[in-house]
Amino acid sequence: MTSSSRSDKAWLAIAGMAVGLTLAAPAARAADPIKIGFSMEETGGLAANGKPALLAMQIWAEDVNAKGGLLGRPVQLVHYDDQSNPANVPGIYTKLLDVDKVDLVVSSYATGLIAPAMPVVMQHNMTFLALLGLAVNSQFHYPKYFAMIPSGPNPKTAFTQGFFNVAMAQNPKPKTIAISSADIEFAHNAADGARQTAKADGLDIVYDKTYPGNITDCGPVVRAIQATNPDIVLFASYVTDSACMIRAVKEIGYKPKMIGGAMVGPQATAIKRQLGPALNGFITFDVWQPAQTMMFPGVADVLSKYQARAKAAGADPLGYYMVPISYANMQVLQQAVEGTKSLDQDKLADYIRSHTFKTVFGDIKFGKDGEWAQSRMLMVQFQGITGTGLDQFKDPKKTIILDPPAFKSGNAVYPFGG
Repeated sequence: MTSSSRSDKAWLAIAGMAVGLTLAAPAARAADPIKIGFSMEETGGLAANGKPALLAMQIWAEDVNAKGGLLGRPVQLVHYDDQSNPANVPGIYTKLLDVDKVDLVVSSYATGLIAPAMPVVMQHNMTFLALLGLAVNSQFHYPKYFAMIPSGPNPKTAFTQGFFNVAMAQNPKPKTIAISSADIEFAHNAADGARQTAKADGLDIVYDKTYPGNITDCGPVVRAIQATNPDIVLFASYVTDSACMIRAVKEIGYKPKMIGGAMVGPQATAIKRQLGPALNGFITFDVWQPAQTMMFPGVADVLSKYQARAKAAGADPLGYYMVPISYANMQVLQQAVEGTKSLDQDKLADYIRSHTFKTVFGDIKFGKDGEWAQSRMLMVQFQGITGTGLDQFKDPKKTIILDPPAFKSGNAVYPFGG
């Protein structure tokens, strides 16, 4: 072999390697994970809902990756514990976007921890799916925000509208109402909506006061309400104060005609088991229950996977409140990515705004300010609870859906028996 032929072969080999590297580079990039970033309440006061939300999202990621990922790439969840502290949220989202360079972002759970993420998300022009935030976008009007909460186009009234629907269906109709709310953002929004609806229904508001969000003795509040003798009582409360108010009502023996409303807490299995029979008669909002009217395609399978792993994860053993809606939140994002074949934030937002999504939480379509086009907030009543056993909270006959009519599973016990 001549030196010239050896040289030619060497150049061909080098050229072949270069071509191989050129062809391999896109394949390597295609195999890089799609990073989805978020904060979550893994510890702190909201962990009872944060933990099941996180596990549901992890199950979604596993399900997607088992089918080949998104756009031919595996999904990777990048998340940090915000410790249920809103002050931690802006720094987490700044890190996710500027340091971790995530491709997509979603929110943690709850109004108070979604709102502090909004300025960072908006600054980075990201599409943002938000989990159970009440009216967060009513001031921002950010066009890439989408609320995974079935409150509909009028979110402030949605958490209590069903309560009023049930009350005004009674005979005789109630005439007076007390509104008691915690001094936190969610409760302010819900109480504002309750005032609007009470006025529209011709109810006289005989008590309307807030209490500290960290309240531990609810007896004085309940006695003050009792002194005004309202027909019905509406609370806008959060996890610990909801339980506090329910216990106080039971201990005092207070029996208005109807009581409940926008009470966050009784949706969590741990809270239900702590309160047991004290829940009977209370009417509160919810988002999903295992009634036949809500067995959407795929939801039973997701809950089965979740419940098999909940104990090891230290999460809610049933997951009814957080799991279907959290999994569906990720399904919306998945369908937008698949539908646009893109991670472009403008394209994703346009797609989410213009399509209906099939999820384990039912059909979802978004409207103004990223809220649901139609409300589907449930109002449920606890009936026949005995003791604190877990199995009764699996029984749809113990947690009755009263409103909306399309999902109704039983009738109200009225007046409230205490």
